[in-house]
Amino acid sequence: MTYEKVTNNKLTRGGSRFFCVGTPFAIIMALHLLSRSLTGLLVESSSMIQPRTFSVSAVAAAIQKMTRVRVVDNSSLGNTPWHRPPRVIHVYTKNGVGKVGDRVLLAIKGQKKKALIVGHKMPGERMSPRFDSNNVVLIEDNGNPTGTRIKVPLPTHLRKVDGDYSKVLAIANSFV
Repeated sequence: MTYEKVTNNKLTRGGSRFFCVGTPFAIIMALHLLSRSLTGLLVESSSMIQPRTFSVSAVAAAIQKMTRVRVVDNSSLGNTPWHRPPRVIHVYTKNGVGKVGDRVLLAIKGQKKKALIVGHKMPGERMSPRFDSNNVVLIEDNGNPTGTRIKVPLPTHLRKVDGDYSKVLAIANSFV
């Protein structure tokens, strides 16, 4: 980029800096040329800026605090209609994000109940099912399920998850 040199109220091209002799005309011309070069710089940089796309991170789609869930067993507490859906109030993991096989604490009908996550919306590993809703099964403190039947298919990799979920697996109708 070449600059214009100001000497004795005359402008000449080719200089590497502005030389102002002290006349008001020279100062005004130098500021005008500087603003023109900055405008060109701003136009060039704004054309390089690309619009950002919005994406939801994986943690936002997983089961965490205040997530609405669906109780999929036939327990009386989970099937009676209520004006508020059950919500997760605590996840028993280190990072606070629940996956299939993790225990959570639910607020359901004004009570606190423990539950087991048996399906979630977030895509997991390869060859693991992704559900349309966040499914949980109500369990007691010792791990026994509250209901006697599970109405939805359970993922098969729940069999390999650490923990004693044999009674939950026993009352399941089908596996995916």
